This record gives sequence, structure tokens and C-alpha cells, in this order.
Amino acid sequence: MLTKERQEQLVEVLQGLIQRRSYSGEEKEVVEFIKKTALELGYDSVHVDKYGNVICSIKGKYEGPKVMMDGHIDTVPVDEEKWTKKPFAGEVIDGKLYGRGTSDMKGADCAMLLAGAYLAQDLDREFAGEIFFSGVVHEECFEGVAAREISNYVKPDYVIIGEASQLNLKIGQRGRGEIVVETFGKPAHSANPEKGINAVYKMMNIIGEIQKLPMTHHETLGYGILELTDIKSSPYPGASVVPDYCRATYDRRLLVGETLESVIAPIQNLLNEMMAKDETLKAKVSYAVGKEKCWTGNDIIGERFFPGWVYEEKEEYVQKAAEALRAIGQNPEITHYNFCTNGSHYAGEAGIKTIGYGPSRENLAHTIDEYIELDQLFKVTEGYYAILKAYLAK
Repeated sequence: MLTKERQEQLVEVLQGLIQRRSYSGEEKEVVEFIKKTALELGYDSVHVDKYGNVICSIKGKYEGPKVMMDGHIDTVPVDEEKWTKKPFAGEVIDGKLYGRGTSDMKGADCAMLLAGAYLAQDLDREFAGEIFFSGVVHEECFEGVAAREISNYVKPDYVIIGEASQLNLKIGQRGRGEIVVETFGKPAHSANPEKGINAVYKMMNIIGEIQKLPMTHHETLGYGILELTDIKSSPYPGASVVPDYCRATYDRRLLVGETLESVIAPIQNLLNEMMAKDETLKAKVSYAVGKEKCWTGNDIIGERFFPGWVYEEKEEYVQKAAEALRAIGQNPEITHYNFCTNGSHYAGEAGIKTIGYGPSRENLAHTIDEYIELDQLFKVTEGYYAILKAYLAK
């Protein structure tokens, strides 16, 4: 299905995506490019929602499932002085296409968009169901938050996450929670510290006790790691002042079935016990809440709790995807993502049958001189085509 002309088109479209910088909240130019490209490829409709997500669809001639391919279109920023390649040129050198977002994840976006169109063209729409491509904004800030708007609009039966997997199938991931612990003290001159209550000292004691808390465990996904990622005190700079406030942030990797309440409960119980023993200790724990401006002008707001999810390898839809890939000469391992994706919403929150399948290596994400191998780009396009064909067979 992937002729030389189609390979050239894939490269051209990916270069167009790379040449349009799309940091989180600045995705408008890429959205307009996707919209124009999708309509030229024969998509029936393109919808842009309040957050700026772009959703393209093609209907088959027969009733059937809605299959949505999902990829974020925002990228992390670039320090151009550190790059030896041009980050927004899309140069092809020795079989690799360079640029910010090539692996994370405009390469997959390009392959998904074109694979859907190629299948509809080749089958003359003789398939059962509807193909969707969703280009998601603000994923680098909020895994799964903008995706909530998409699933409400599409109501998909199956979701294919295009995050990097080196052409392997992913059927789960740990989720992610961002937990904030705060201590409140009393300011004083540092020449007379006994007149104040140092919030940092109080936090140090709490941190030591949190380290002793046991980790939860899942036989497939591993441990529910709780790791300290930063500490901030106030006032800052604190010249000659006993700090009266301290904030510590923890990254918590979430397992299947863990809830907002169950994850935070051990820390809250610990704080309650410590405050009962120390009347000068005032502390609280909560989840971080993020707020960002979308390119549409709307705010996207989300509590930073993105659930884990996992499906069984024996699930029919998983096996159908694996068989479709094997039929075209690919031999995917069926494993799990090591990082958080929009699957936190689709599978973790909404319970939609979800797989991950994407090109390139995950350790190329966010790197200097990021690239995608053209061989991976071409193979993943063939893979999306095969999976769609299997899911939409009439």
C-alpha cells in the first residue's frame, strides 16, 4: 500500500508539521496545516474544539465501530544553541528526519493521518465504521485532560495511542499524580530563630517519614513510586528571615485501581499523626492543579492525577491488532509504556479499549537533535493501515 509516491508524501507532510513550531498553547499553525491536509486527503470533516484539539473523520459505507488514532501535536521547547541540526527545518540526513517533535510525536501524527486516508482511498470506503484522527493540544502539560473533550465528542469504541513504542504494542501504563505537601511556620529574624517556627525544618521531618511509607505494587505495572521532585521555601531569597512556608512536590506513579482518595490517604494519615504529636506543626497535602492558556484563548485547567490502566493480552481487540501486524511482516512484542500518555483518560478514566503503537524509541523524546528514522515512519504507517483494516472489516 505504501508506494514511492506515498512515502514521499509522508516525508513532505511530516516536514510541514515540523516546520510549524507548536509549543504547548501555540499549536494553532499546526492545527490549520492538519485541517488543510486532511480535507485535501479526503477526510469528511474536521472539528476544532474549545481547547484547540483537531479531530478529523472519514466514514465508511457501512455501520461499524469508531476507531480513533490519537496523537498530541504540542512539543516541549528547544534550546536552539545546543542543537547541531535545525530544530524546525525537517531536514532529511542519512535516512533520518530531524526536528523537534519528530519522535514525540509528529511522526506518528503524520502516519496516522495519512494511513486513515490511504485505507479509505484503497477500499473506496468499503469498510464498516468510522476512522478518526485526533491531534491533541497541551498533552505535554496535562496527559489526558484535553483528551476528555475529544472522547466526549467522538465517543470512540477503540483508541490507538501513537506514542513511541518501536512498533511494539502497548496495553497499559502506570499513571501519574503530582502531590503537594505544604508546611506553615512563623517568620522571625534569623538572629532570633527561637521566636519563629521554621517551615523548612518541619518539612525535613515530614520528608523523612514519607520515605518510610510502603509502596503499592501491581504484578504487571510494578511499584507505585513516590519520589520527591522539588522543594521551595518562602520568603525567597530568605536573607535573615526564618522561612514561614515550605512546599514539597512529589511525583507518584499510579497503578490500576488507585484513586484520588486512596493515593493521598497514607500521607494525610501520616500528617495527622505528626501534627497530633507536635502542636507547632501545621501541614497539608493536596494534588497540584495546573492552568494553562490554549491557543483558542480558553483556559485548560486540570488536577494533576492521571490514572494507570492495563488490559489483558488475550483481549480480542489486542490479538486482532497483533495478528494484523504479523500479517504484514511485523513482529510486535506486547508490553507496557514506561511513561504517561493520553491513555490515562481513554483507558484509565473512560474505560475505552486502548492500545499503544507508534514509531521510534521513547528515549528520543525531548532530546537535542531529535529525529525519526524514515524506515520507522513508513513501517508505522503500514501498521496503522493494517490495524484499521482489521478493526473496520465489514
